[in-house]
Amino acid sequence: MQQGTPIKDEPGPHPANWSPAASGIAVVAFIALLILAWTAASTLLLIFAGILLGVFLDGLTRLLGQVIGLGRGLRLTIVSLILGGLTLGFLAFGGATVVQQGRELGQTITKQAGSVRDRLKEYGIDLPAFSAPEPTSSDQDTDKAKETDKAQDTDKDKKAGGLGGLASGAIKSPGSLLSDAGSVLGPAAAVVTGLFSALGNVLVIVFLGLACAADPASYRDGAVRFVPPRYRPRATALLNGMGETLRHWLFGQLITMAVIFVCIWAGLSFLGIGGALILGLQAGLLAFIPTIGPLIAGVIIVLAGLASGTNAALGAFGVYLVVQCLESYGLTPFIQKRALDIPPATIFAGQLVLGVLFGLWGIALALPLMAVIKVVLEQVYIEDTLDEDAEV
Repeated sequence: MQQGTPIKDEPGPHPANWSPAASGIAVVAFIALLILAWTAASTLLLIFAGILLGVFLDGLTRLLGQVIGLGRGLRLTIVSLILGGLTLGFLAFGGATVVQQGRELGQTITKQAGSVRDRLKEYGIDLPAFSAPEPTSSDQDTDKAKETDKAQDTDKDKKAGGLGGLASGAIKSPGSLLSDAGSVLGPAAAVVTGLFSALGNVLVIVFLGLACAADPASYRDGAVRFVPPRYRPRATALLNGMGETLRHWLFGQLITMAVIFVCIWAGLSFLGIGGALILGLQAGLLAFIPTIGPLIAGVIIVLAGLASGTNAALGAFGVYLVVQCLESYGLTPFIQKRALDIPPATIFAGQLVLGVLFGLWGIALALPLMAVIKVVLEQVYIEDTLDEDAEV
């Protein structure tokens, strides 16, 4: 047997014999794909969030199909109406309470954070205060110059004939009306813009989720069509594995979040700590972000407990520790073992990398992204390339 001839039955990677031209094209295409992913990272992550919602709706639709024998469209409609009704009911009956407790919690956290900062300062630990920077003398001179110019422009507009001067100014500078509106509305303009941006993101996620859940097979088959025919069965199995992993992880994560919410709410209410509902809600929501989310939730709970005294803060910290032990040693190993088995240090490192690269979106979606990467590595590299069993 000649040396250098690969043995197909031999375990290990089997590199393909590509020509230099094909290898160069593959490298350029891979680099172009990375550049595209980097420049459109926020949009791609928004699409991925919509796919996650679609996987969740598809899972609920499948569960409902085991109970009633209706068509997929009717089952998806029933699931969507139930979820929409629950959301509207929560906003109608609990929204005012959440908003009020959220406002009070924000004031309490700010006050207690200042108290903790002052206490640490007594021990020589000086933390920076979260306050707006004071304007320098040059900034004040610039602001005065702008106010003078603006007053002169206003006088000119008045002399030009009121509405006629305003119209002529709008014709000369179409963006002036928006800038003037922003200067008049002030912080309200930023709030309205932020609300519209968040609402737009929510609508995009909901639309993508409903579209994907309505007919997931068509999107899967459409993606497989771009794969060479001999690899299409493997590509179909890969996409099905991604969907199954994400579905199991999502349902397990939602159960964990619900248990954390109820336990924190009940425990803090029993201790008589104000804002127990909003504290439990934020702890449950932050549980979606592993490692980092629970730490932030714990800090908020302890700071809120300090408003009721040291004993209340210790009690709140005890409730938080009990719930975290229940989640770490009971719920997660039992629920998520089938869906996702990744060491905590790997998850934390992945969060750091994705957070640095993609910001808040990367941190929030780090775990489902790592779940998808894990499925790809297991099936494409370990099983197909290395010819080894991924389940060790």
